[in-house]
Amino acid sequence: MHSVSAENTFGGVAREYIQHKMIGEQRAEVTVAKARWLLEQLSPLERLPIAEIRAVEVLAALRRIEAKGKHETARRCRSFSSRVFRYAVATCRAENDPSAVLRGALITPRVTHHPALTDPKAVGELLRAIDDYPGSMITRIAMQIIPHVMCRPGELRLAEWCEFDFDAAIWTIPQGRMKMPRPHAVPLSKQVLGYLDELHALTGPGGFVFPAFHTFKRPMSENTINQAFRRMGYTSEEMTAHGWRTTASTLLNESGKWNPDAIERSLAHADSNAVRGTYNRGRYWAERVEMHQWWSDYLDQLRKGADILRPEFGRGSGPGHARDVAAIKR
Repeated sequence: MHSVSAENTFGGVAREYIQHKMIGEQRAEVTVAKARWLLEQLSPLERLPIAEIRAVEVLAALRRIEAKGKHETARRCRSFSSRVFRYAVATCRAENDPSAVLRGALITPRVTHHPALTDPKAVGELLRAIDDYPGSMITRIAMQIIPHVMCRPGELRLAEWCEFDFDAAIWTIPQGRMKMPRPHAVPLSKQVLGYLDELHALTGPGGFVFPAFHTFKRPMSENTINQAFRRMGYTSEEMTAHGWRTTASTLLNESGKWNPDAIERSLAHADSNAVRGTYNRGRYWAERVEMHQWWSDYLDQLRKGADILRPEFGRGSGPGHARDVAAIKR
C-alpha cells in the first residue's frame, strides 16, 4: 500500500481523476467545473486517506449535504465519489468503492420540471407581453430571441458576436458552454437575424451579445430574464427562461411535422452513442434549418393572436407528412 500523502487522500485522488480522466478526455468545461464543485461539497473526505475511508464516513458527508435540503446534490456527490473510488482502485490506491453500498440510502429527490407554457394561446399572450416589455432593450431582445433558438439560458447570455455567421445564418455555440462534448450549431431564422441586427447597433461588433447593465466586460446576469418575467406578472411556477425549451419541444412534437431526432438535435440533447450522435447531427441539418424557420413563423402567428387549430396528424413523421399545427382563419 502507498504511504499516506496528499496524492493518496480522497481530495488528491479526486483532483487527479478530474485532471487525467475528465480533462484528458476533453469533457466540456461546464462538466469539469461541476466536478470540482462536487468535490468542494465533499470537503469532510478531502484529507482522509482514500484506502481507509469507510462507507459510514461517506454517508456522514452525504447526510451533511442532505441536512441542508440539497437532496439532488447529495445524490450527485455519491455518484462522483463512486467514480473517484473506482479510479483509486484502478490505480492501486484503494481496494474497493465504499460508496457503492450506499445506493438507496439517500433521500430520493423530487423530480422538478422547469415551468413552461404549452398552450398556444398562452404562448401568444406571453410573446405580446415581451414585445411590450418596458425595461432594458437588451433584456427585451434577449427574451424575444430565446423562444426561437431553443437553447439553454446560459448558452444565450454568454453568447459572443464572434460566434455568429450571419451570411450562413448559423450560431455556433462552443463546446465549453455545452453539456455535450462538442460545439452546437443553431440555425438562425429570418426573425432571429432581424432581432440580432437590432441588437448589433447596441452591443456589437465584438464582445458579449448580451452584456451586463453596467459594464460590457461581463455578460448579462443569469437571473435577468426570469426577473423580467416576474416584472411582467409571470410567477416562477408559470414560466422561466429555461421553460421555452419545454414549450418548443412540446409544440414541435405535437405538430407531427418533424422527426423527433431533429427536434432532439436542436435541443442539444446529447446522444449516449457518440457515433450515432455525430451521424444524426449531420443527417438532420437540412430539416433543422427548415424546422427553425417554421417554428419562428409559427411563433409569429401566435404573437399576432391568430386562431389556433390543433394539428391533425398524418402517418409520417417528417416535413410534409402532417398538416400544419396552426391555421389562420381569414
